Amino acid sequence: MFIFAGPCVIESPVSAISIAQALQSFCKPFPDVRYCFKASYDKANRTSLKAFRGVGIDYALDVLKAIRAEYKIPVLTDIHSVADVDKIAQVVDVCQVPAFLCRQTDLLLAIAETGKKINVKRGQFMAPDDMKYVVEKLRSKTDAEIFLTERGYSFGYNDLVVDFRSFSYMGDTGCKVIFDASHSFQYPSKGGTTRFSRQMARAAVAYGVDGLFMEVHYKPEKALSDASTTLSLLEFETILKDLTKLRSVEYD
Repeated sequence: MFIFAGPCVIESPVSAISIAQALQSFCKPFPDVRYCFKASYDKANRTSLKAFRGVGIDYALDVLKAIRAEYKIPVLTDIHSVADVDKIAQVVDVCQVPAFLCRQTDLLLAIAETGKKINVKRGQFMAPDDMKYVVEKLRSKTDAEIFLTERGYSFGYNDLVVDFRSFSYMGDTGCKVIFDASHSFQYPSKGGTTRFSRQMARAAVAYGVDGLFMEVHYKPEKALSDASTTLSLLEFETILKDLTKLRSVEYD
């Protein structure tokens, strides 16, 4: 089971490293769990111009490089611009395509050409079956492992809904399917909630997804980005224990 987890955005070396170490320690007792630290170097799609975007690409990459080298933790970050692809690919293990950019052909091809593993967030506006075209673009340039992440559909104004059938449709591409237990519960432009994260994560794993994506912070209420949908370390540990129990169940 793949776990992509960490803060929404890198805030400082101390906070990023402490969160990465804590999450790694929670995952270590479970040999079937493959943990990867995730954090953004830039939140280019923030709703408000005044919102915190990040610490800058060079500073953030130094932090990710330290986590990867010193603590032997694979790292993931999202990429918003073709111009940033090569620099980021030198540091990370997994390149992530943000949901709003999942149809941007030039960005997809540039990332694919790095040969790195790729995680694509399904856009809130995309039908799950249409993700096969995204995969086609990537496969034209790479044989690397591809993950497709479900993060909710736009449902009217300022709400998202998760359709579990999307796991099967996206799985038909042959890619690993990940459930985002944080962003799926946003109220776009109005915050979000963690109220449903644990139950929906359990349901997704019971359905058969290959892993979970979660935003985690040691003080969620103090997180500089996506605080309302960020889980605490204790909540993460509880969910992880739930998921490993569910994964051990054998179905006929």
